[in-house]
Amino acid sequence: MRLRAITLNNVRRFTVPTGVDGIGDGLNVLSEPNEHGKSTLFDAIHAVFFKAHGANDKEIKALKPHAGGAPEVTVEVETPEGRFVIAKRWTSRASATVHRGDTLVAQADAAEAWIAALVGGGSGGPSGLLWVRQGLTGLADGSARENSAALEARRDLMSSVSEEVEAMTGGRRMDAALARCKEELARLATGTGQKKAGGPWRTASDEVDRLRAQQSELSATATALHTALDDRKQKRRALAEVEDAEAAASRRARLEAATQAHRTAERHAEQVEAAARRVTAARLAMTAALSRRDALQRALSERDAADGQSRAAATARAQAKAALDVAREGLEGAEAALDRTRATLTAAEAAQLRVARQRAARDGAARRAELSQRIAEAEAARDVIEAQAAAAQTGPDRPALQTLDRLATALATARATRDAMAMQVVVTYDAAPHDRVRMDGVSLDDGTAYPVPRGAVLSVAGLGRIAVRPGAGAAEGDGVEQAERALAHALAAHDLPDVAAAHRAAEARAQAAGLVDQARAKLDALAPQGIDRLREALAAIPLPAAAEEVLDPSEVEVALQQARAAGSAAQEAQRAAAEALSRAREAMAKAEAEAVAAGDRLDRATAGLAGFGDATLPQLTAEVTEANAALDAAEALHAEQGRQAPDLAAATAALARARSVEDAAGAEIARLRPEIARLDERIASGSGDAVEERLAETGQALTAAEAVLARYTHEVAVLQRLEAALTAARVAAREKYFAPVAAELKPLLHLLWPEAELTWTQDTLLPESLIRNGQTEPLDILSGGTQEQIALLVRLAFARMLARDGRHAPVLLDDALVFTDDDRIERMFDALHRQAGDLQIIVLSCRQRAFRDLGGQRLRLAPQGAGRDIDAA
Repeated sequence: MRLRAITLNNVRRFTVPTGVDGIGDGLNVLSEPNEHGKSTLFDAIHAVFFKAHGANDKEIKALKPHAGGAPEVTVEVETPEGRFVIAKRWTSRASATVHRGDTLVAQADAAEAWIAALVGGGSGGPSGLLWVRQGLTGLADGSARENSAALEARRDLMSSVSEEVEAMTGGRRMDAALARCKEELARLATGTGQKKAGGPWRTASDEVDRLRAQQSELSATATALHTALDDRKQKRRALAEVEDAEAAASRRARLEAATQAHRTAERHAEQVEAAARRVTAARLAMTAALSRRDALQRALSERDAADGQSRAAATARAQAKAALDVAREGLEGAEAALDRTRATLTAAEAAQLRVARQRAARDGAARRAELSQRIAEAEAARDVIEAQAAAAQTGPDRPALQTLDRLATALATARATRDAMAMQVVVTYDAAPHDRVRMDGVSLDDGTAYPVPRGAVLSVAGLGRIAVRPGAGAAEGDGVEQAERALAHALAAHDLPDVAAAHRAAEARAQAAGLVDQARAKLDALAPQGIDRLREALAAIPLPAAAEEVLDPSEVEVALQQARAAGSAAQEAQRAAAEALSRAREAMAKAEAEAVAAGDRLDRATAGLAGFGDATLPQLTAEVTEANAALDAAEALHAEQGRQAPDLAAATAALARARSVEDAAGAEIARLRPEIARLDERIASGSGDAVEERLAETGQALTAAEAVLARYTHEVAVLQRLEAALTAARVAAREKYFAPVAAELKPLLHLLWPEAELTWTQDTLLPESLIRNGQTEPLDILSGGTQEQIALLVRLAFARMLARDGRHAPVLLDDALVFTDDDRIERMFDALHRQAGDLQIIVLSCRQRAFRDLGGQRLRLAPQGAGRDIDAA
């Protein structure tokens, strides 16, 4: 079966016939925004095939539009027998029909039976395997009834394509053997292979553990008894050695000698330390004497240098002051000469201007006439612009006029629509005159239709009045009133009575705007920079002088050149004098700063010498000599005492060793005596319990108990191995059962994960886990995107298996790829194209940008009669 067209009427938002046609083989894509009706289309298709026309449950009620009405769905399908049209209507006047061309094939219950046979019977059919509802992308999503129906469909499909269904169970004898094996194993062990509490295997194991613990305890007691005897013997020998009288006397003598040697070394060390302190004091005195002598030498040298610098700075300052006075007199003379040359240059330039004005007066008469004419014409154009500017802004412009025309057209359309849908009055007169019937005072013409959307009163001459009142369901005039209000509001905004007046005002505005544009173009041509610039140019042309001396241009030019040359020379002399004055000022400032610095240095040097009082350099030198002799004597005494001093560290170590030997001997005696006493008590108590005899009896009992435990252990191992072998046989049979769908799914999985495969559960006939990169991952821990990708691939595999079994069914996917990333979605598109070769796949999606690259045939959901709307992607 393949879908070719679907039409919906009174289904949720579709209150007029709307549908999709031209659905082809292979891949078909309907990609539209949210709330465009894709999920409604899916639910309508599902209802046609799986909801009886007499049903009125919540799923059928959910198809009804808000405005009310009976949902109707028509589906055109193609089968090997030809094309058929299935039509269903629910709730009011419910019906179901199947047509082939103009021939009615079945209706009512017969039509339902025909549809059930088409989809394979039952309540699931292809929907549980191949159809994905929005929000239910998983293989096990949906209600319990839907999951049960899908399971039956999968079982039916698997059974039909597998040649060895019975091999899945391995036969009844295998089941009986496996059950008996598990029963015997359960008597001895738990499900995890552990010993069962209260069972014979656990009882034997507990007995072996008890005897082993008893044997270990007795062995430990016997071993401890032998160890105690040996330990006591060794400790008695060690105690005798430590308590020997000669050894104790030797230890005491060594301790006394070490104590005396340590006291002598300490006294000598104190004398050496006192000598070292005297050396340190002498060294400090020597350092202080040297520092004082050297400081006095530096202060005397600094005073002499500062005095010389001060005298040199005073001489330099006097020289700089004299040079500054000379430079100041030179600058004053140069500035006076520059003033004289500037006055001469000013007179020469004035004469040149007079010459130029006289020449311009002779040449500017024609130019003055031209500029005067241009100014007059420009002012006339400006007057036109000012006069027509207000008119060019009065009345509606082109966009406003277009808006008014559009509103007038909308009003006419609304009135025509209202009149077409409203009740009409047509009067046919049998004889003249033809004006005996009037409506609202207007005579009605013979045979003319007059609409009465809100009713009317007809006056019939010689008969009376007839009131025409439309019913409650008659067409309302709200659209006309809204259009009238919109047009009236737009006309009022421009203070216009009607649209014709608006056109006249717009034409007057356009004419005024044309005059303004012409005048502005003329003004721009005559005065591109403005009339004021023309007036400035006219004013710049000099008028002829009334009576003025005519100057010789050549003589004026020569005088001007001489004045400029003299001015340049005077200006250069003034600049050189100013630079000389600047250098003299800088030299004076530098000499002043150096003199002040030299005076400060001499003051600091004199203050530094005052700190030494009456001390002289020979006196401080003698003090250094005396301090050096005292340091040599202290160092010699310290060196001599150091050479005669005994080794204090060695004496301290020898004393510590002698004390530790004596302390260790005392501690050893204190430790050995109580330990020997405890060993005596332990040996006495252990020798009377017959430990050796009890240990031999326990060993014999343990041997017998281990034999019983080994027998049970062997029996459990045999049963476990038998169970594993039987289970492996069943697994091999199950893998053979799932082989067709695994083979169909393998190339699709490898588009996403090379070398990946799925494991299946026997109960639900669905994938259980994904094996990739050697790792087994349960499906329920995978990401939402991975789960929906696997679910879609499994459905594509089931679709191919149905097709090979001769039961072609369309794959219908409503937003089946919601969580898939950009990279994976490209490979899922490849999988869809791979399977679309001999299948029909219909993809519904709101992800327009992402599914633009899917390819396939583009479908459109459009009102019936709007024409076929299909794109080849």
